[in-house]
Amino acid sequence: MQTHWWHSAIAYQIYPKSFMDSNNDGIGDIRGIISKLDYLQDLGINVIWLSPAYPSPLADEGYDVSDYYGVDPRFGTLADMDELIHECNKRGIKLLLDLVASHCSDEHAWFKDVIKNGKTSPYYDYFYIVDVPADGTLPTNWRSYFGGSVWSPLVDENTGEGDKNKLYLHSFLKKQPDLNWENPAVRAEIAKNINWWLNRGIAGFRIDAIINIKKAFPFKDYPADAPDGLSNISNMLEEAHGIGEFLTELRQKSFDPHNAFTVGEVFDIDTNHISEWIGENGYFSSMFDFSATIYGAKDGFWHNKEKLTAEAYKSCIFGAMESASKAGAFLSNKLENHDEPRCPNYYLWEGENEGENADKSGITDEGKKMLAGIYFCLRGIPFIYQGQEIGMENTEIIAIGDVHDCSSQGQYYSAIEAGLTNEEAMYHIRRLSRDNARTPMQWDSSAYAGFSKGIPWLPINPNYKKINAAAQLNDKNSIHAFYKQLIALRKNPNYAQALIYGDFTPYLPNQKNLLAYTRTSKERIGKKTLLIAANFQNEPQTMPLTSPIKKILINNYEDIKTAENAISLNPYQLLILKL
Repeated sequence: MQTHWWHSAIAYQIYPKSFMDSNNDGIGDIRGIISKLDYLQDLGINVIWLSPAYPSPLADEGYDVSDYYGVDPRFGTLADMDELIHECNKRGIKLLLDLVASHCSDEHAWFKDVIKNGKTSPYYDYFYIVDVPADGTLPTNWRSYFGGSVWSPLVDENTGEGDKNKLYLHSFLKKQPDLNWENPAVRAEIAKNINWWLNRGIAGFRIDAIINIKKAFPFKDYPADAPDGLSNISNMLEEAHGIGEFLTELRQKSFDPHNAFTVGEVFDIDTNHISEWIGENGYFSSMFDFSATIYGAKDGFWHNKEKLTAEAYKSCIFGAMESASKAGAFLSNKLENHDEPRCPNYYLWEGENEGENADKSGITDEGKKMLAGIYFCLRGIPFIYQGQEIGMENTEIIAIGDVHDCSSQGQYYSAIEAGLTNEEAMYHIRRLSRDNARTPMQWDSSAYAGFSKGIPWLPINPNYKKINAAAQLNDKNSIHAFYKQLIALRKNPNYAQALIYGDFTPYLPNQKNLLAYTRTSKERIGKKTLLIAANFQNEPQTMPLTSPIKKILINNYEDIKTAENAISLNPYQLLILKL
């Protein structure tokens, strides 16, 4: 297997609008990020993934790009970005940008030119534009990811300019028209932009929503799956073939010449094809494991999504590890990102009850540390989302009017349309809203959690006085300190081979709510086996041992209870043992 620098990476995702505000306008910015690089260096990370900071109307918080070659003034300047790249490099930190190339903003110059000039625009074929059907129906019944039809009139709603007899395709918001990757000119523009950024000194990209660049032709309807008479767009994507041609071309023209590190946001691919995506000659270096994220998602509606149990999580990650290992591929492993709720609230609710009757006893420091240890030792690259390292939790959301996230708003109205009450719909919004991860970083217990001296764009989580970085930095028992331990262990030359390249083997997989596995290095001499074991429940349980313990490397409790050939695990106890 060919080794790469990113195999040993420990990555940290920054959501720029919510990380650190340097000018007190309530919005995080690049100079704020620069001011916190020493904090990140001390934590031990060596890769930053920066969510979009391009010019944008922020209809989808930057994932609607209006200029691929700049920085939004709210976040700073291109000179600030160059300084960020320079300051990261000084600290041995690689910077990844977000590549948002399946769609752009309707305020991008290309789309604005199409609105103004119609078919005479040189950019007309950069988008999917069709005539309004003669009978007044929609061209297809596909539902966008944020609710409603994927088709909208080719008209500027503010000025009325455009052609109301034409429709354009948008898989996400109306303000995010899909780019037509079938057009070679589009692919050339995207490759050109990628190379421009790589030449400025970034190390690579996280690739957003890339599965959407290939459509199934000819366009057709699919069976309706909700009262709105529409069909989840994923039904079309399942029949779309040939994406590999686009991605191979992109890799050859842009990524390979720069030895770029690329991580794909890729959902729902056949596990038999993982090697095509991230194998030795795959389209990308790595891709995120979303198996736990999409677990129980039947039709894209949050109100129909099953709760993730400990046993389900075990099945998800063990299956992902098996598929990736067979392909010789490195997954990127995560608990959180900007699109998901905070991990304690998603993973640590116990029992069958939901809502106010749910057992939240796992949402403790021990439970949070357990989650960290489980995913950090998997084969692949661990990604930390900002605030995860201090145990940030879901925020308080009282009513739909308090919600900023466009996706949550669409989910709420879909739930109401499906017959749920307001409170039933709001339960799912509180549980899964993207606002949960986007509340500003909690740096200290001062006003606005030290994020800004101005009123933040999104309210601070009320628990910031209890959960903040300053309170944990000098506490050896804090969640922050635990993440530092995990990072140090991965970097320790005595164990790096086992944790980075070692074999992954489930341990007692049939023991309920025990999530355990071994990582075994491949050296002929000095081979090491580490056992990672988590008691994923609020009751003690006993774990048999098949080998004696040589050393306790990490323990989220102060003690360990051993008996003959067994360990008695406390609730949510996490152990990393050398056998």
